[in-house]
Amino acid sequence: MSKIAIIGAGAWGTGLSIILGRQGSHQIQLWAREEEVRDCIKTTRTNQLFLPQQVIPPSVTATTSLKDALQEANIVVSVMPSQHCRSLFQEMRPHLNPRMLFVSATKGLEKETLLRMTEVIAAVISSENGFRPRVSALSGPSFALEAARGDPTALTIASVDRDLAHAVQEKFSDPRFRLYTNHDVIGVELGGALKNIVAMAAGVCSGLGFGHNSVAALITRGLAEITRLVIACGGRQETMAGLAGLGDLVLTCTGELSRNRSVGMELGRGRKLPEIIASMHGMVAEGISTTQAAVGLAKAHAVEMPIAEQMHAVLDAGKSPTAAINDLMSRTVKSEN
Repeated sequence: MSKIAIIGAGAWGTGLSIILGRQGSHQIQLWAREEEVRDCIKTTRTNQLFLPQQVIPPSVTATTSLKDALQEANIVVSVMPSQHCRSLFQEMRPHLNPRMLFVSATKGLEKETLLRMTEVIAAVISSENGFRPRVSALSGPSFALEAARGDPTALTIASVDRDLAHAVQEKFSDPRFRLYTNHDVIGVELGGALKNIVAMAAGVCSGLGFGHNSVAALITRGLAEITRLVIACGGRQETMAGLAGLGDLVLTCTGELSRNRSVGMELGRGRKLPEIIASMHGMVAEGISTTQAAVGLAKAHAVEMPIAEQMHAVLDAGKSPTAAINDLMSRTVKSEN
């Protein structure tokens, strides 16, 4: 029986614990930062704060101790917000060993370094005479609620280590949760991180009262600029036509459960960002922090990303959403290709 540590008991971390726990072949340790989440899981078998009314299987044990969560774990799944990844892995490092397999399920970029999450994990674990970890990235179109309740869901597990990707695919897949392997870690991670920016822009359109034409245009042009950056960073164009690219982008830009789309909608309706964040009650919309990093990464690779640039101006410079959309539409006309 596999022992799996899931680090992060937000909606997606809890959802993964339900998905893996229902298989009956894993022992799951779910680490929560909040004592109230741990206690709620222990007493009610639900996480009412982040994924209410979804029953968590008895094979899942909640803890607030990283040491206890990681003890004898075969697989470590990191599902913390991207800006907490480095500090948490620094705390975890004394309890990690070379036999562990690592799965990053966080979709974001580190603001200060512009690194992807697998790069952050590898850097922390390898530092100061540490070991070189075997790391993979899990991404694709997946709302936690739908996956947890058993809706058919398909994701991508990406690693340059083919044996690792296949091992995670075999351990995680079941009839309602299907994993496809991919060796383009760059494309899979960037696709998962950057789609949140486009989703906020799509939400802005909806918040301003625009219809499907506007959202369709944003999805299409958003995919084009994500693909440009992926290729510039060494990823593959064809990855962007798959689950971690187009699939996740469409879901996040159109689905009512998308937190990033919801943030954009509220911005379009005239609410200010601090007020929106305060109303999320601890939920994280990764696109808010990823936008600045994406613009920095695009600049470093001399890649044009107009949607990301306009969302950065809205989020960090106070530009009005209406002005941002107008500036996107008034750019110099050019060929689509």
